[in-house]
Order: sequence, then structure tokens, then C-alpha cells
Amino acid sequence: MYVVTRKQMGKGEIEDRYTQDGTTNLKGNPCVKKETGTWKACPYILGNEGCERLAYYGMSTNLVNYMVGRMGEGVATAANNVTNWAGTCYITPLIGAFLADSYLGRYWTISIFMMVYVLGLTLLTLTSSVDGLTPECTGGIFCHPTQGQKAAVYAALYLIALGTGGIKPCVSSFGADQFDESDPREKKSKSSFFNWFYFSINIGALIASSVLVYIQTNVGWGWGLGIPAVCMAIAVVCFFVGTPLYRNQRPAGSPLTRVAQVLVASVWKLRVHVPEDASLLYEITDKESAIVGSRKIQHSSQFKFLDKACVETEEEKTVDLVNPWRLCTVTQVEELKSILRLLPLWAGGIIFSTVYGQMSTMFVLQGNTIDPHIGPHFKIPAASLSIFDTLSVIVWVPFYDRILVPLVRRITGRERGFSQLTRMGIGLVISIIAMIVAGLLEVARLHIINRDNLYDSRDYLPMSIFWQVPQYFLIGAAEVFTFIGQLEFFYDQAPDAMRSMCSALSLTTVALGMYLSSLLVTIVSNITARNGNLGWIPDNLNRGHLDYLFWLLAIMSFVNFLFYLLVANWFTYKKTADDRFGRREDI
Repeated sequence: MYVVTRKQMGKGEIEDRYTQDGTTNLKGNPCVKKETGTWKACPYILGNEGCERLAYYGMSTNLVNYMVGRMGEGVATAANNVTNWAGTCYITPLIGAFLADSYLGRYWTISIFMMVYVLGLTLLTLTSSVDGLTPECTGGIFCHPTQGQKAAVYAALYLIALGTGGIKPCVSSFGADQFDESDPREKKSKSSFFNWFYFSINIGALIASSVLVYIQTNVGWGWGLGIPAVCMAIAVVCFFVGTPLYRNQRPAGSPLTRVAQVLVASVWKLRVHVPEDASLLYEITDKESAIVGSRKIQHSSQFKFLDKACVETEEEKTVDLVNPWRLCTVTQVEELKSILRLLPLWAGGIIFSTVYGQMSTMFVLQGNTIDPHIGPHFKIPAASLSIFDTLSVIVWVPFYDRILVPLVRRITGRERGFSQLTRMGIGLVISIIAMIVAGLLEVARLHIINRDNLYDSRDYLPMSIFWQVPQYFLIGAAEVFTFIGQLEFFYDQAPDAMRSMCSALSLTTVALGMYLSSLLVTIVSNITARNGNLGWIPDNLNRGHLDYLFWLLAIMSFVNFLFYLLVANWFTYKKTADDRFGRREDI
């Protein structure tokens, strides 16, 4: 494993140097650089991610049915508990990201949290297969778990949430770190890496939503949860095997401290005048940046109040040692500005994640009511329909990377084809269409119920479950545009020393989307079930109006898209010191 250091070579030329002990070696050393990083290191990272995602989706895809069937929870309660847990899985990355950027580095953060992950999956397997930890079930259908058994299940689930939190923000950034941004060929490969990274995620999800859900439904939860635990163990081995090939960036200290220093210095110099000439603002000149492993960032005109932190007073010009709580570099100030510019776009991703979250809750519950048969004997579990979301991603990623990008590149002249903001916006539009399609299917389902008076029927409705395929396929297409675009965008626009934190920030949109989904279901259920009404989402969905929820989500998504257009038009791309000319990609 090699440590990446950066050094300024004069006239703005930046060299990345890769050394085994962190000391400096010349770029291009055939004994060092050619043996580490690039696509040679990526199979182990992608393999780790594929196995980890197989483990995650293997236990989470069908989790709502596990909570209803084995934990004895009601439909709305189970849906909320699953979305709350899934949301936590996307909040805990803030913990892992902070440790990675500040103290441990991405490699060791991934290594430590993988062990926590394996522990959680092992405990969850035990709760479904060991006497005393498994609930007693009447007729194999109605289960009555004790409080201790419920506690064991939730302890396992939240250990998994903590483990995945250390991994999620680091693996994609760690993979992107294997490519040198100062090398045009490697920089181009880095853009493709994010597409294939998401592709590997969905290969794992494909196996999980087909094979593992089938095993859980037809063989048993012991095997169905034990296999994901084994897959996670394989992910650990895969990651460690690639260790000699990795390029590893040193942690740069606490980003929160640097942010606090900028805020304190800005307030301290409240009455200080900011010069019009940005070259007069304080920046060190003897090395690349005062922040370990970070390139200098060019000054930007937004959030001018923060520029007060890098105004050098006459007294500060005469001292040898600068107080970082009174005077900050331009790069340090621009770090905070970069985060502030990302926040409105981050907020725009929350509604999209709420739509995405319907696949594991409302889509599954909708699918539970309609005919799952393929031929006279085989039934496809409703949770397995997410396989079509996965297949959609698997089809769209190579199509986007190999066909669509080169085609659009000829039109726009951009290396990436679409700008990153345009790519994410297209995904938002597709997500609106997905909710409309889901709503139309629910209208058709309720029409059949009304026509044949099947309100209290426990049998499957005479409608094939495969009518759900279009809504899953559309969500998959939206993911390729928005989620992958967001992953690359937050990495690209993040300060060099805060990339794990910004990757975690992008993941929190999924968490908040899940929480919003849970809150939405709770509010809708409480409001619509007043005065003795069953409401939109009763336990018997045949008497509900799930279509109203889908219409509501479509409207919310459309309003969110209008907000996104305003913010994207305002956004200014980050400019580093090695950008000869500033760039601003249009939406």
C-alpha cells in the first residue's frame, strides 16, 4: 500500500507522488507508480463492494416481510421501522467519513468497520436460526417474539448500520483515489470508475433480490440471512488481498476544526475590509497547501463574508507563526465555500431518495396483493421484483458509459457528455415518471378490486405482478443518472481533504429521504384515518388508496425538480490551482 503526497513543483505544476513510507519520490518512477493504483487496484475494491452490497441487499430487500412475518409488526409499523433503519445506514457514514478524513485514512476505516459489519450479520443470522433467539410461531404464520428477541434483532440491525456507515463513504472515494487527477488518461478513467462502481453494486443486488429472496421465502430465514454473512466475510478477504496495490492518501486532520477556524476568524475580523484584489488575500507559497494532501483552491466571489478570515492585518504580516483561529488561507476558506455551495444541491436529492425508498416498502406491499405466479407451480416473491431495478441499472450503466456519453460528447463537446448537473436533473425527471406509472398501476389494481368485489379477499388479485416491472425499471434508470451523477459530483467538487465527508454528505440524502418517507407515511396514515376512516394505507391495502400516496410523491418530485433547476443555474464549479482556466459547466 502506497501513501499519496502532493508537492508543488513551481509554475503551478502539481506532482502526485506515491511512496511506501510517505516520503517523496519522483512522479513516473516505474518501480512505484506503475505498480500501484489505476485499474489494477480496482478489481479488489469493486469485488469488495459487490460482495458487501450482496450481503446488504440480501438481508434488507425482504426485511419488511421479515418484520411483518417473524417480528409480528403491522404493515405501517414495519414499513416505518425498515425505512428508519435504512435511513440510519445512510447517516452513520458521517462517522466513518470523519474518522477517515481526520485520523485513520480510508483504508483503515474500511478495514475496522468491515469487522463490525460481519459481527452484526452474524448476530442477525443467530436470531433467525438459534433456539431461544427465534420467536415462536403458531402454524408457522403468526409469530410472537419476546422483547429480548426483538432487542437482539434490532441490536444486529444497528450494528450493521454502524458497519456499513464506515464503509459507504470511503470505498467509492478510495477507488477514485487510485487515479491521478493530474494525468489526463487516469482522470478520464476515474469518471468511468464511478459508473462501474455502481455497476458492481447492482451485480450484488441482482443476486440478492433473486436468489437470496427466494431462499428466504421458500427455504428459511436461517439460510437466507446466513448467506449474506458469508458474503460479507468474502468481501473482507477480497479487500485485504488487494492491499499491496492500493494508493492511500494520508488523513489531513479534522475538517470540522478547519471549518470552525474559518468561522471564528471571519467573526473576529467582522469590521475588517476585504480587498477587491483577491491576490492580496493570505495564501502560503512554499508548498502546495497548508492542508495535507490538498491542492490549493482558487478564490471565488461567493460568500464574501468568509473572505474576512484570510485578510492579513498589518500585525499578522510581522509575525512568523500564524494563529489559525485568526488567519486562514484562501484554500481553507474555499473548503467551507465548497461545502456551502453543495448544500442546496444536497437538499434537492432528498425527495429523490424518498421516491427511491418506495421500492423496499410500498412497491413490495403493493406486489404482495397481486398474482406472483410464473406457470402453475413457481411464484416470484414481491421483494424479488427489485431485480428489475437492478437489471435496469446493469443495462443502463454500459449503455450510458459506452454509447450515450460518446454520442452526447459529439454534440456538447464535453468530456463527460452531459454536465454532472444535467445528468442528475435527467434522473429527477425520470423519477417523476416512475411515480406516475406506479400510481396508474395502483388505479388499475383498485379497479379490479372494485369490479370483482375483492376488498376482503386473501387470494392474489387477477393481475400479474409483472405489471410492476415498468416502475422498477424507471427507478433503475433514474439511479444511473442521479445517484451515480451525485456520487461523482460530490467527489469532484469536494475539497481534496474532505472527500470522504462529502461522499458521506451525499449519502445522507438517502437517509433523510428514508426518514421523510417514514414521516410521510405516518402523517398520511394519521390524517386520512381520522373519524373512523381506514385511510390511504391500511393493513388491508385492498381497502386503501395507495395511488394517492404515489400522486403526492409525483407532485413533491416535480416541485423539487423546479427547485433543483434554480440551484443548478446558481452553482459555480470548484477551481483548483492546477486549473489553468476557470470552468463553469452549464446545466
